[in-house]
Amino acid sequence: MKRRKVIGLVLLVGIVVMVSLQFFPVKYNHSTIVPSTDFVKTYNVPSNIAQILQTSCYNCHSNNTIYPWYNKVQPVGWFLENHINDAKKALNFSEFGSYPSKEQQGKLSAMINMVEKGKMPLPAYTFMHHDARLTKEKKSAFLDYLKTLEK
Repeated sequence: MKRRKVIGLVLLVGIVVMVSLQFFPVKYNHSTIVPSTDFVKTYNVPSNIAQILQTSCYNCHSNNTIYPWYNKVQPVGWFLENHINDAKKALNFSEFGSYPSKEQQGKLSAMINMVEKGKMPLPAYTFMHHDARLTKEKKSAFLDYLKTLEK
């Protein structure tokens, strides 16, 4: 009987903590404005490549994330927001045009390298977002386009 009480108490405390966490939401990474510094505008990207970027890259690497329903559940929302902030520090497509030319070239080379090696989009991301997976054809078209921008 004592064991059940301890288990019940632990469960009750856990539930109270989880419910309490919901009162501390995240600040969403959502903007309705596409700035002139956006990668797509900076390079006048063809629509097929823009679609790949939007589907496979922009959720983490831009100022406009389309959140899944489970982002409203804490601490999952905090984890996702932290991941998005880290991704934007590495590469932010919304601000790409404001990077110095040398930095843009470095980021382009890094993007090519990451996609070629299959490190981007992240396997953990494509596991949950099947449409973000790059088919052979999409990967080839994307890489070919990025390589035309390298100097």
